[in-house]
Amino acid sequence: MKEQQKQLRKQVAPYEKAELRNSIWQLINTIGPFLLLWFLAYKSLAFSYLLTLAFAVLAGGFLIRTFIIFHDCTHYSFFKSRKANRVLGTITGVLTLFPFEKWGHDHTIHHATSSNLDKRGVGDIWMLTVDEYLEAPFWKKVQYRLYRNPFVMFIIGPIYVFGIENRFNHRGARRKERLNTYLTNVLLAIVIGLLCLTIGWQSFLLVQIPIFMISGSLGIWLFYIQHTFEDSYFEEDEHWQYVRAAVEGSSFYKLPKVLQWVTGNIGYHHVHHLSPKVPNYKLEEVHNNTEPLQKVPTITLSMSLSSLKFKLWDEDGNKFVPFSHVKQVAKKRVSVHAKPEV
Repeated sequence: MKEQQKQLRKQVAPYEKAELRNSIWQLINTIGPFLLLWFLAYKSLAFSYLLTLAFAVLAGGFLIRTFIIFHDCTHYSFFKSRKANRVLGTITGVLTLFPFEKWGHDHTIHHATSSNLDKRGVGDIWMLTVDEYLEAPFWKKVQYRLYRNPFVMFIIGPIYVFGIENRFNHRGARRKERLNTYLTNVLLAIVIGLLCLTIGWQSFLLVQIPIFMISGSLGIWLFYIQHTFEDSYFEEDEHWQYVRAAVEGSSFYKLPKVLQWVTGNIGYHHVHHLSPKVPNYKLEEVHNNTEPLQKVPTITLSMSLSSLKFKLWDEDGNKFVPFSHVKQVAKKRVSVHAKPEV
Protein backbone atom coordinates (compact mmCIF):
# COMPACT_ATOMS: atom_id res chain seq x y z
CA MET A 1 0.00 0.00 0.00
CA LYS A 2 2.76 2.46 0.96
CA GLU A 3 4.65 1.65 -2.24
CA GLN A 4 1.52 2.34 -4.30
CA GLN A 5 1.07 5.67 -2.54
CA LYS A 6 4.69 6.60 -3.27
CA GLN A 7 4.21 5.74 -6.92
CA LEU A 8 1.06 7.83 -7.09
CA ARG A 9 2.84 10.89 -5.72
CA LYS A 10 5.69 10.27 -8.19
CA GLN A 11 3.25 10.26 -11.10
CA VAL A 12 1.85 13.63 -10.03
CA ALA A 13 5.22 15.30 -9.29
CA PRO A 14 5.99 16.37 -12.92
CA TYR A 15 2.91 18.63 -12.90
CA GLU A 16 4.05 20.58 -9.83
CA LYS A 17 5.44 23.49 -11.82
CA ALA A 18 3.82 26.82 -12.56
CA GLU A 19 3.90 28.02 -16.15
CA LEU A 20 4.20 31.79 -16.42
CA ARG A 21 2.28 32.01 -19.68
CA ASN A 22 -0.73 30.12 -18.29
CA SER A 23 -0.66 32.06 -15.04
CA ILE A 24 -0.59 35.45 -16.79
CA TRP A 25 -3.37 34.42 -19.16
CA GLN A 26 -5.51 33.30 -16.22
CA LEU A 27 -4.99 36.67 -14.56
CA ILE A 28 -6.09 38.43 -17.73
CA ASN A 29 -9.20 36.30 -18.30
CA THR A 30 -10.24 36.48 -14.63
CA ILE A 31 -9.39 39.82 -13.01
CA GLY A 32 -10.11 41.83 -16.18
CA PRO A 33 -13.67 40.50 -16.68
CA PHE A 34 -14.39 40.82 -12.95
CA LEU A 35 -13.49 44.52 -12.90
CA LEU A 36 -15.40 45.14 -16.13
CA LEU A 37 -18.52 43.39 -14.82
CA TRP A 38 -18.33 45.35 -11.55
CA PHE A 39 -18.21 48.57 -13.55
CA LEU A 40 -21.13 47.46 -15.77
CA ALA A 41 -23.15 46.53 -12.67
CA TYR A 42 -22.61 50.04 -11.35
CA LYS A 43 -23.53 51.69 -14.65
CA SER A 44 -26.68 49.56 -14.96
CA LEU A 45 -28.05 51.04 -11.72
CA ALA A 46 -29.28 53.94 -13.84
CA PHE A 47 -31.45 51.57 -15.92
CA SER A 48 -32.61 48.53 -13.97
CA TYR A 49 -31.56 46.83 -10.75
CA LEU A 50 -32.48 43.48 -12.31
CA LEU A 51 -29.78 44.15 -14.91
CA THR A 52 -27.43 45.06 -12.07
CA LEU A 53 -28.15 41.72 -10.41
CA ALA A 54 -27.48 39.90 -13.67
CA PHE A 55 -24.06 41.53 -13.91
CA ALA A 56 -23.53 40.79 -10.20
CA VAL A 57 -24.13 37.07 -10.76
CA LEU A 58 -21.50 37.01 -13.50
CA ALA A 59 -19.09 39.10 -11.44
CA GLY A 60 -19.62 36.73 -8.50
CA GLY A 61 -18.54 33.84 -10.70
CA PHE A 62 -15.34 35.64 -11.69
CA LEU A 63 -14.69 36.51 -8.04
CA ILE A 64 -14.81 32.79 -7.21
CA ARG A 65 -12.24 32.24 -9.97
CA THR A 66 -10.18 35.08 -8.48
CA PHE A 67 -10.27 33.27 -5.13
CA ILE A 68 -8.84 30.14 -6.78
CA ILE A 69 -5.88 32.24 -7.96
CA PHE A 70 -5.51 33.58 -4.40
CA HIS A 71 -5.74 30.00 -3.14
CA ASP A 72 -2.95 28.86 -5.48
CA CYS A 73 -0.80 31.76 -4.29
CA THR A 74 -1.14 30.59 -0.67
CA HIS A 75 0.29 27.23 -1.81
CA TYR A 76 3.04 29.09 -3.76
CA SER A 77 1.92 27.22 -6.87
CA PHE A 78 0.68 30.05 -9.11
CA PHE A 79 4.15 31.49 -9.80
CA LYS A 80 7.60 29.98 -9.34
CA SER A 81 8.66 33.01 -7.30
CA ARG A 82 7.52 32.97 -3.66
CA LYS A 83 7.61 36.77 -3.61
CA ALA A 84 5.37 37.01 -6.68
CA ASN A 85 2.90 34.62 -5.02
CA ARG A 86 2.89 36.77 -1.86
CA VAL A 87 2.33 40.02 -3.76
CA LEU A 88 -0.43 38.65 -5.99
CA GLY A 89 -1.93 36.75 -3.06
CA THR A 90 -2.19 39.94 -1.02
CA ILE A 91 -3.80 41.83 -3.94
CA THR A 92 -6.33 39.08 -4.70
CA GLY A 93 -6.85 38.77 -0.95
CA VAL A 94 -8.12 42.36 -0.94
CA LEU A 95 -10.57 41.54 -3.75
CA THR A 96 -11.80 38.38 -2.00
CA LEU A 97 -11.60 39.77 1.59
CA PHE A 98 -9.02 37.18 2.69
CA PRO A 99 -5.70 38.08 4.37
CA PHE A 100 -3.01 36.12 2.54
CA GLU A 101 -0.76 35.02 5.42
CA LYS A 102 -3.53 34.26 7.90
CA TRP A 103 -5.58 32.14 5.52
CA GLY A 104 -2.50 30.49 4.05
CA HIS A 105 -1.39 29.40 7.54
CA ASP A 106 -4.80 27.92 8.41
CA HIS A 107 -5.16 26.29 5.01
CA THR A 108 -1.77 24.61 5.28
CA ILE A 109 -2.92 23.05 8.56
CA HIS A 110 -6.14 21.97 6.86
CA HIS A 111 -4.14 20.09 4.22
CA ALA A 112 -1.90 18.47 6.84
CA THR A 113 -4.81 17.32 9.00
CA SER A 114 -7.76 16.85 6.61
CA SER A 115 -9.81 13.73 7.53
CA ASN A 116 -7.82 13.24 10.75
CA LEU A 117 -10.37 12.79 13.54
CA ASP A 118 -7.83 13.74 16.23
CA LYS A 119 -6.67 16.97 14.56
CA ARG A 120 -9.86 18.78 13.57
CA GLY A 121 -10.56 22.45 14.15
CA VAL A 122 -8.26 24.57 11.99
CA GLY A 123 -9.21 25.57 8.45
CA ASP A 124 -12.06 23.11 8.13
CA ILE A 125 -15.82 22.86 8.62
CA TRP A 126 -16.89 22.00 12.17
CA MET A 127 -17.80 18.32 12.28
CA LEU A 128 -18.79 16.08 15.18
CA THR A 129 -18.97 12.32 15.25
CA VAL A 130 -22.19 10.59 16.31
CA ASP A 131 -20.68 9.70 19.70
CA GLU A 132 -19.41 13.24 20.26
CA TYR A 133 -22.84 14.63 19.47
CA LEU A 134 -24.61 12.19 21.82
CA GLU A 135 -22.22 13.08 24.65
CA ALA A 136 -22.32 16.85 24.01
CA PRO A 137 -24.13 19.18 26.43
CA PHE A 138 -27.51 20.57 25.32
CA TRP A 139 -26.24 24.03 24.29
CA LYS A 140 -23.37 22.57 22.27
CA LYS A 141 -25.91 20.47 20.35
CA VAL A 142 -28.00 23.58 19.69
CA GLN A 143 -24.92 25.48 18.54
CA TYR A 144 -23.87 22.62 16.24
CA ARG A 145 -27.35 22.27 14.73
CA LEU A 146 -27.42 26.01 14.03
CA TYR A 147 -23.94 25.87 12.48
CA ARG A 148 -25.01 22.98 10.21
CA ASN A 149 -28.23 24.71 9.16
CA PRO A 150 -27.92 25.58 5.42
CA PHE A 151 -29.14 29.16 5.97
CA VAL A 152 -26.55 29.77 8.68
CA MET A 153 -23.74 28.01 6.81
CA PHE A 154 -24.27 29.48 3.35
CA ILE A 155 -25.88 32.89 4.09
CA ILE A 156 -24.74 33.96 7.56
CA GLY A 157 -21.44 32.09 7.16
CA PRO A 158 -19.93 34.30 4.41
CA ILE A 159 -20.89 37.48 6.28
CA TYR A 160 -19.20 36.27 9.47
CA VAL A 161 -16.14 34.56 7.99
CA PHE A 162 -15.29 36.98 5.17
CA GLY A 163 -16.51 40.19 6.74
CA ILE A 164 -15.64 39.74 10.42
CA GLU A 165 -13.40 36.77 11.23
CA ASN A 166 -10.94 37.56 8.40
CA ARG A 167 -10.37 41.05 9.78
CA PHE A 168 -8.72 39.76 12.97
CA ASN A 169 -5.64 37.67 13.74
CA HIS A 170 -5.58 34.53 15.82
CA ARG A 171 -4.10 34.77 19.29
CA GLY A 172 -0.40 33.99 19.01
CA ALA A 173 -0.25 34.72 15.27
CA ARG A 174 3.23 35.27 13.84
CA ARG A 175 4.37 38.85 13.22
CA LYS A 176 4.35 38.35 9.43
CA GLU A 177 0.79 37.06 9.62
CA ARG A 178 -0.40 39.94 11.82
CA LEU A 179 1.19 42.60 9.60
CA ASN A 180 -0.33 41.11 6.46
CA THR A 181 -3.80 41.14 8.02
CA TYR A 182 -3.35 44.80 8.99
CA LEU A 183 -2.14 45.61 5.48
CA THR A 184 -5.12 43.83 3.91
CA ASN A 185 -7.53 45.73 6.16
CA VAL A 186 -5.90 49.09 5.36
CA LEU A 187 -5.97 48.40 1.61
CA LEU A 188 -9.61 47.34 1.88
CA ALA A 189 -10.49 50.54 3.74
CA ILE A 190 -8.74 52.64 1.08
CA VAL A 191 -10.43 50.86 -1.85
CA ILE A 192 -13.89 50.95 -0.24
CA GLY A 193 -13.40 54.56 0.86
CA LEU A 194 -12.38 55.70 -2.63
CA LEU A 195 -15.29 53.85 -4.25
CA CYS A 196 -17.79 55.34 -1.80
CA LEU A 197 -16.42 58.84 -2.39
CA THR A 198 -16.49 58.33 -6.16
CA ILE A 199 -19.83 56.60 -6.76
CA GLY A 200 -21.56 56.99 -3.37
CA TRP A 201 -21.94 54.47 -0.57
CA GLN A 202 -25.46 53.48 -1.67
CA SER A 203 -24.30 52.55 -5.19
CA PHE A 204 -21.29 50.72 -3.78
CA LEU A 205 -23.46 48.57 -1.50
CA LEU A 206 -26.08 47.90 -4.19
CA VAL A 207 -23.34 46.46 -6.40
CA GLN A 208 -20.99 44.89 -3.88
CA ILE A 209 -23.46 43.13 -1.58
CA PRO A 210 -24.98 40.79 -4.22
CA ILE A 211 -21.51 40.02 -5.64
CA PHE A 212 -20.23 39.29 -2.14
CA MET A 213 -23.18 37.09 -1.18
CA ILE A 214 -23.19 35.12 -4.45
CA SER A 215 -19.45 34.42 -4.45
CA GLY A 216 -19.31 33.88 -0.67
CA SER A 217 -22.21 31.42 -0.52
CA LEU A 218 -21.00 29.43 -3.53
CA GLY A 219 -17.44 29.48 -2.20
CA ILE A 220 -18.51 27.95 1.11
CA TRP A 221 -20.66 25.44 -0.78
CA LEU A 222 -17.62 24.32 -2.80
CA PHE A 223 -15.54 23.90 0.36
CA TYR A 224 -18.40 22.01 2.01
CA ILE A 225 -18.98 19.54 -0.83
CA GLN A 226 -15.25 18.90 -1.25
CA HIS A 227 -15.16 17.08 2.10
CA THR A 228 -18.78 16.24 2.92
CA PHE A 229 -19.99 13.26 0.93
CA GLU A 230 -21.34 9.94 2.16
CA ASP A 231 -18.39 7.57 1.68
CA SER A 232 -15.66 10.00 2.62
CA TYR A 233 -12.55 9.08 4.60
CA PHE A 234 -11.90 9.88 8.26
CA GLU A 235 -9.49 8.12 10.58
CA GLU A 236 -7.95 8.54 14.00
CA ASP A 237 -4.39 9.85 13.95
CA GLU A 238 -2.88 6.42 14.60
CA HIS A 239 -4.29 5.02 11.33
CA TRP A 240 -4.55 8.24 9.29
CA GLN A 241 -2.70 8.30 5.94
CA TYR A 242 -2.05 11.47 3.95
CA VAL A 243 -2.54 9.95 0.49
CA ARG A 244 -5.75 8.14 1.45
CA ALA A 245 -7.07 11.32 3.06
CA ALA A 246 -6.34 13.23 -0.14
CA VAL A 247 -7.73 10.72 -2.61
CA GLU A 248 -10.64 9.28 -0.59
CA GLY A 249 -11.42 12.18 1.74
CA SER A 250 -11.59 14.86 -0.97
CA SER A 251 -14.23 14.71 -3.66
CA PHE A 252 -14.05 14.75 -7.43
CA TYR A 253 -16.87 17.23 -8.06
CA LYS A 254 -17.66 16.71 -11.73
CA LEU A 255 -19.18 19.97 -12.92
CA PRO A 256 -20.39 21.15 -16.34
CA LYS A 257 -17.47 22.64 -18.28
CA VAL A 258 -18.59 26.25 -17.78
CA LEU A 259 -18.84 25.85 -14.01
CA GLN A 260 -15.57 23.90 -13.97
CA TRP A 261 -13.88 26.88 -15.65
CA VAL A 262 -15.48 29.43 -13.32
CA THR A 263 -14.42 27.44 -10.27
CA GLY A 264 -10.84 27.07 -11.49
CA ASN A 265 -10.95 23.24 -11.69
CA ILE A 266 -11.21 23.04 -7.88
CA GLY A 267 -13.71 20.19 -8.36
CA TYR A 268 -10.61 18.04 -8.90
CA HIS A 269 -10.09 18.41 -5.20
CA HIS A 270 -8.66 14.94 -4.74
CA VAL A 271 -5.80 15.94 -7.05
CA HIS A 272 -5.30 19.24 -5.24
CA HIS A 273 -5.09 17.56 -1.82
CA LEU A 274 -2.70 14.95 -3.12
CA SER A 275 -0.39 17.69 -4.40
CA PRO A 276 -1.15 21.33 -3.50
CA LYS A 277 1.81 22.41 -5.64
CA VAL A 278 -0.07 21.59 -8.85
CA PRO A 279 -1.48 24.87 -10.30
CA ASN A 280 -5.26 24.92 -10.75
CA TYR A 281 -4.93 24.95 -14.56
CA LYS A 282 -3.18 21.54 -14.47
CA LEU A 283 -5.55 19.69 -12.12
CA GLU A 284 -7.73 18.23 -14.88
CA GLU A 285 -4.66 17.10 -16.81
CA VAL A 286 -3.32 15.27 -13.75
CA HIS A 287 -6.67 13.54 -13.23
CA ASN A 288 -6.94 12.48 -16.87
CA ASN A 289 -3.38 11.18 -17.04
CA THR A 290 -3.26 9.35 -13.70
CA GLU A 291 -5.39 6.21 -13.75
CA PRO A 292 -5.72 5.62 -9.97
CA LEU A 293 -7.13 9.14 -9.56
CA GLN A 294 -9.94 8.36 -12.00
CA LYS A 295 -11.31 5.68 -9.66
CA VAL A 296 -12.19 8.02 -6.79
CA PRO A 297 -15.85 8.65 -5.83
CA THR A 298 -17.41 11.07 -8.33
CA ILE A 299 -20.03 13.61 -7.30
CA THR A 300 -22.21 15.30 -9.90
CA LEU A 301 -24.09 18.58 -9.50
CA SER A 302 -27.40 16.81 -8.85
CA MET A 303 -25.83 14.26 -6.48
CA SER A 304 -24.14 16.98 -4.46
CA LEU A 305 -27.44 18.41 -3.23
CA SER A 306 -28.03 15.24 -1.20
CA SER A 307 -24.93 16.09 0.84
CA LEU A 308 -26.94 18.75 2.65
CA LYS A 309 -28.45 16.00 4.79
CA PHE A 310 -25.05 14.82 6.06
CA LYS A 311 -24.43 16.28 9.51
CA LEU A 312 -22.34 13.82 11.54
CA TRP A 313 -19.61 11.27 10.98
CA ASP A 314 -20.54 7.72 11.99
CA GLU A 315 -17.34 5.97 13.07
CA ASP A 316 -19.05 2.57 13.17
CA GLY A 317 -20.31 2.79 9.60
CA ASN A 318 -17.44 4.97 8.27
CA LYS A 319 -19.81 7.38 6.58
CA PHE A 320 -21.64 10.69 6.97
CA VAL A 321 -25.16 10.44 8.38
CA PRO A 322 -28.09 12.82 8.99
CA PHE A 323 -29.24 13.91 12.46
CA SER A 324 -32.04 11.33 12.28
CA HIS A 325 -29.38 8.60 12.56
CA VAL A 326 -28.68 9.75 16.12
CA LYS A 327 -32.15 8.64 17.28
CA GLN A 328 -31.56 5.16 15.88
CA VAL A 329 -28.21 4.87 17.66
CA ALA A 330 -29.68 6.18 20.92
CA LYS A 331 -32.59 3.70 20.74
CA LYS A 332 -30.22 0.79 20.12
CA ARG A 333 -28.09 1.75 23.12
CA VAL A 334 -31.14 2.10 25.36
CA SER A 335 -32.43 -1.34 24.29
CA VAL A 336 -29.01 -2.93 24.92
CA HIS A 337 -28.76 -1.46 28.42
CA ALA A 338 -32.39 -2.38 29.13
CA LYS A 339 -31.81 -6.10 28.53
CA PRO A 340 -31.88 -8.06 31.81
CA GLU A 341 -28.71 -9.79 32.87
CA VAL A 342 -28.68 -13.54 32.37
